[in-house]
Amino acid sequence: MEDNLKFYIGVTDNNWFNYLSEIKPDDINFWQPGGGKFKVISPGAPFLFKLKSPNNVIAGVGFLSSHTLLPLTMAWDTFGNRNGCETYGELYKMISRYRSDKIEMDPIIGCIILTDPVFFKKEDWIKAPENWSNSIVKGKSYSTEERIGEQIWSKVKFLLYKYGFEGRVNEKENQLVMEPDSPAYGNSILTKVRLGQRAFRVMVTDAYSRKCSISGEKTLPVLEAAHIKPYALSGPHRISNAILLRSDIHKLFDMGYVTITKEHKVEISKRIKEEYENGKEYYQYHGRNLMFLPNREIDKPQHEFVQWHNENVFKG
Repeated sequence: MEDNLKFYIGVTDNNWFNYLSEIKPDDINFWQPGGGKFKVISPGAPFLFKLKSPNNVIAGVGFLSSHTLLPLTMAWDTFGNRNGCETYGELYKMISRYRSDKIEMDPIIGCIILTDPVFFKKEDWIKAPENWSNSIVKGKSYSTEERIGEQIWSKVKFLLYKYGFEGRVNEKENQLVMEPDSPAYGNSILTKVRLGQRAFRVMVTDAYSRKCSISGEKTLPVLEAAHIKPYALSGPHRISNAILLRSDIHKLFDMGYVTITKEHKVEISKRIKEEYENGKEYYQYHGRNLMFLPNREIDKPQHEFVQWHNENVFKG
């Protein structure tokens, strides 16, 4: 018998679902028009999509990466059409329909970031739980310790097998992880769920408290999640393979004019001055400790990635 699994069934905008089920992205933004925190389930747990009336069915599932609050423009910049529509104007209209107040031009919205979404075909849609009330506006959590929760999850798990998750299901374990070997998530029922580029960006941004690690810059639109070892060269989407940087410093980091040491100090290449006869703005950071790092030790820049950047990218 499986251990207890807690999951969430979220009331889902039908247009959002229909659009995303056509493009089938690897990560998506299940937005909350009014913002607010979402702490009902843990990272890695299943998040089921319950379509609104007249459907009243569970039509898919994603897996929680993280939750954050973002200005609408940043949510669009980060997720684009993975917000469930084709243009920013459409997203603004969708958000407006769910808010009774007259929203500002760039409102703050809640972003529930989900990875590896699976959109069921109509013939596989699951009837809503028998205890589901029409008064539920946002959603409801369930547990496999409960009869109804166990019944729903059993049906969803069967469809995960059907839709190609056979290699990820482990009957002996009970939770889903985003990052191998991370103690933050424990064991898994669905292992090694992919963390997409957009989910990665949000997780790194929040891990660094929305501040550039080198300069301390706090202006959100110019902050970027920089891979230490590039994803294209087998660098993982992992917080420990990332650093949050102001956009210009990110560019210099990728080009090898800036790096960090294993002791989390900043190194600025002398070649900025040699090649561009400039660099005063950047040399002020040389030799300094990084201003901001993630709180969790496991999320801080991993030595092997830092060493790779020092040896293969940095122009010392």
